[in-house]
Amino acid sequence: MDEDGGIRRTEGQDGDMTATRRMRELDKAEALGLVATVSLGRIVFTQHALPAVRPVNHLVEGEDIIVRIHDDGALASLVAPADVPGVVVAYEADAIDPVTHLGWSVVVTGYACPVTDADEVARFASLLRPWVGHPATGALRIRPDLVTGFRLEAERTLQEPAGLG
Repeated sequence: MDEDGGIRRTEGQDGDMTATRRMRELDKAEALGLVATVSLGRIVFTQHALPAVRPVNHLVEGEDIIVRIHDDGALASLVAPADVPGVVVAYEADAIDPVTHLGWSVVVTGYACPVTDADEVARFASLLRPWVGHPATGALRIRPDLVTGFRLEAERTLQEPAGLG
């Protein structure tokens, strides 16, 4: 184990880079547009009265986030009673460079419900391939109520004119 507690740093990764970045909030459209540019995110849900997180691949359709589910998987248990709009979940996706620490992060909070139309499930099956050998047999639609996100951007600094001083 090294002196940083097992964390190995690459050259130029010295922790004092925070002064060169700024955080900019994203509006809903920009945030969802960024989520659509990546294929992996994390769904946060309640399992046995405790928070649980699973990495999943996704697609964005309009403002909805679609993930595939297994019949016997933890996400298949996210079935709400018929008189409610779904089960509350959060979905997080990001793309942050590990060296420069520049990029973005988005969290979508909303209601998840199983996709029940067989044609839609088949269409999503053709667009979203499972990453593991266990076949996904259904799909889950997350309808956002709250979308928050930020972009970590390089701070622009003015260069001092040469010869002054």
